[in-house]
Amino acid sequence: MPYINIKVTDEQVTQEQKCQLIVGATQLVVNILNKDPKTTHVVIDEVPIENWGVDGKQYLGTKK
Repeated sequence: MPYINIKVTDEQVTQEQKCQLIVGATQLVVNILNKDPKTTHVVIDEVPIENWGVDGKQYLGTKK
């Protein structure tokens, strides 16, 4: 049973974009690992932007 965890910053990711991520990630493990999509689980975690860091620094990008 594949479990895919996608983490993104909470910068206005739409429901349609989340749906596309779920469909695409599922299809990837079907194509590459020959897994059954019915047993493939995808979870999207939205991380508050102030809890995100890059290059050793807290990322303080603008929230839209």
